[in-house]
Amino acid sequence: MRNRARKIQDMDEQLLKPIKALKKEHPLWGYRRIWAYIKYRMQITGVNKKRVYRVMKENSLLVSQLKQLRALRTPRSKPKATQMNQIWGIDMTKLMVNGWGWMYLVVVLDWYTKKIVGYRLNIQSTTKDWLAALNDAVNAQFPNGIRAVQPELSLVSDNGSQPTSQRFIKESALLGINQIFASYNNPKGNADTERVIRTLKEDLVWPREWNSIIELKDRLDAWIVDYNTDYPHSSLGYMTPVEFENRQKNEALISTNLYA
Repeated sequence: MRNRARKIQDMDEQLLKPIKALKKEHPLWGYRRIWAYIKYRMQITGVNKKRVYRVMKENSLLVSQLKQLRALRTPRSKPKATQMNQIWGIDMTKLMVNGWGWMYLVVVLDWYTKKIVGYRLNIQSTTKDWLAALNDAVNAQFPNGIRAVQPELSLVSDNGSQPTSQRFIKESALLGINQIFASYNNPKGNADTERVIRTLKEDLVWPREWNSIIELKDRLDAWIVDYNTDYPHSSLGYMTPVEFENRQKNEALISTNLYA
């Protein structure tokens, strides 16, 4: 009995090492994401959620739940993506840089693959910046052009001044993009995009103080690459956005060859 207890203790101590390393880099990760990363990215076998939860709880590494910050649930629905590059979301957030003030980040997210397909960081948030993020996404995801793509790409946003401006609406229409505006007072309207922005803030922005725009930009670029290529998502079967996207491409190619 004593030998078994000692073996469990040794195994817990070994598990605690990667947990602490991950919590150092991602202090607001919960036990489920820690478990998923250890299992699917680090490929450490024999580790279940209950054990990760217990080890993190015993070492005060769990994230407390702030229920008062949760959005109220409403019966309103949102569009549902059934394939990649079908529905994107676009949104903006502010990031503080000491001595400089607010920086504005625009993010474009593919709702199906959870991949950040475009973004733009600038000292202001204008229609031009929103269009730059959208055009970056279009160029990256549709290297052969977007006009011939079927079905039509939809873009979900709030009712802010940038996505509702004449210029943004006109250029989106020229690209063949269908704009969908989230209804007022609906926390689920653009929830997928807002959630990835929250993840970015929890993981990159809030744990640090930023004193240089260049440093923030460099770390942001690296974080987005890591998010797309190294973050497992439970909704994607614990694949990363890029892994899931590549699987969709391969399945589409196989399907095309079968019916060619």
